[in-house]
Amino acid sequence: MKIAQHSILTVVLFAAFVAPPSVHAFQSPAGQDDSHAAAAADKEALQACIAGADKNMTMLPTRMPDIPIDKLTPAQKDVAFSEFGTQRQTRAPGVVGGPYLALLRSPEVLRYMKQLNVYLQERSAVPMKLRQFIIMITARQMSTQYTFHVHCPQAVKAGISLETAKAISEGRRPPSMAEDEAIVYDFLDELHRNQSVSDVTYARALNKFGEQGVIDITSINGFYTSFLMVANVARTSWHLNTPSLATFPR
Repeated sequence: MKIAQHSILTVVLFAAFVAPPSVHAFQSPAGQDDSHAAAAADKEALQACIAGADKNMTMLPTRMPDIPIDKLTPAQKDVAFSEFGTQRQTRAPGVVGGPYLALLRSPEVLRYMKQLNVYLQERSAVPMKLRQFIIMITARQMSTQYTFHVHCPQAVKAGISLETAKAISEGRRPPSMAEDEAIVYDFLDELHRNQSVSDVTYARALNKFGEQGVIDITSINGFYTSFLMVANVARTSWHLNTPSLATFPR
């Protein structure tokens, strides 16, 4: 399988979880111990996040690969450089990566989706742990390997347990969650299955997070549902040759 090139950002996000011990070679013994412990924890997180992979399946080739920089239209160049801070002299090809690469085919859709995502990921009323949890759940519901394998380890790093990450990866309800996690999980599970939520489920979320929190939870889920529909249509490739996620149980 040919692996498509991806943005430096995505590589950095993944590298944070698989950096080899050698990068810490000049640290003190105590620092090395901490680094080894962190590396071990990162490896555990990665293993939990790939628990739901089907070893007999690999991803199909992407339908929308990188666009060479000299083939970008003026509108595509404008959104790529303005929204992603890309330097013309250092990034060609691979100006934009991940699902954004598919959206680059419609530059203004990309522009406004990127701006909304900045708010949802960086300034939402929902705590970071739950933001990553919502993205992880949505990516698993959509069986979108690229986004799941970026955000699942980030969710673990933000405070989601290995047991919960493994359960989500395998497509099942985690047996033990914190109260806020359980409220979010049940809200999203019901919304995904029924396209709405009951009064009881709504009241639990409202009591815990308030109206803005309910809207932000719904908006993160809705944004990523749309975003990952694009990724699935384009067959956005994960940059490692790993087994594909099994289809989410229906």
